[in-house]
Amino acid sequence: MHTDIERIILDEAEIGYTVSKIAELINRDYAGTQLVVVGILKGSIMFLSDLFRRIEVKDCTLDFMTATSYGNGTESSGTVRVTKDVSADVAGKNVLIVEDILDTGNTLSYIKDYLMNRNALSVKVCTLFDKPGRRRKPITPDYCGQTIQDLFVVGYGLDYNEHYRNLPYVGVLKKEIYG
Repeated sequence: MHTDIERIILDEAEIGYTVSKIAELINRDYAGTQLVVVGILKGSIMFLSDLFRRIEVKDCTLDFMTATSYGNGTESSGTVRVTKDVSADVAGKNVLIVEDILDTGNTLSYIKDYLMNRNALSVKVCTLFDKPGRRRKPITPDYCGQTIQDLFVVGYGLDYNEHYRNLPYVGVLKKEIYG
């Protein structure tokens, strides 16, 4: 375990199990449909790649967006900026947004509305973690790996100031590192 981590909340085996369970639900719900999976960079990359390999929907494509309301801090500013848009035409298609964590809801709420306004047939949200205690927007994930308390977690794509994404597990970052 990395010395900056207080404790592990999801180890590699638990991550694999969680991703498989989410993929089973997605496969069931989207069987026989046209699906565009949109990964939100950078945080979702580990979760997205593991999840996407398990999606068995025949007519499934992958795209990416980058949007942020954090900058380099630990608190959302509330203002969302799309810095990389999807290149796929989502009109008339089911869209599944894949994100690492649903926190305040500012970014995901904005992206969900943004894609619906592009005439997507449906837009659902898939997150590895849900942190409802910090919610500012009325949004809940359609698919979620785990609900967590208000902890600052890193690893498996989640970062603090662009660090710790490469950890193969998810752990709680020691407060003295970021606070």
